[in-house]
Amino acid sequence: MSAPPTTVEEYIAGFPADVQAVLHAVRATIRQVVPGGEERISYRMPAVFHHGVVAYYGAFKHHLGLFPPVVADPALRARAAAYAGPKGNLQFPYSQPPPHELIAEV
Repeated sequence: MSAPPTTVEEYIAGFPADVQAVLHAVRATIRQVVPGGEERISYRMPAVFHHGVVAYYGAFKHHLGLFPPVVADPALRARAAAYAGPKGNLQFPYSQPPPHELIAEV
């Protein structure tokens, strides 16, 4: 068993090229919205902090998971409902392009 990644770059490098592309794109979206955010590995996945947690994201077998703090805006929650996972996370299937505008809003 290999050691867990210690940087976001190491985390991304551990996946196939197609999944790496999705991870890079989502990372870029988050960095654009939170330019002063601190990236780190937390709970064995990339996380962005800026005055608290902004979001965690991670690659899974069939989807990219985004773990934002609770979304308080009912309209935004309704727009994200199609991607709602079982534990308050959002799941974006690899079979579809990630909805970067929605990710930025969340």
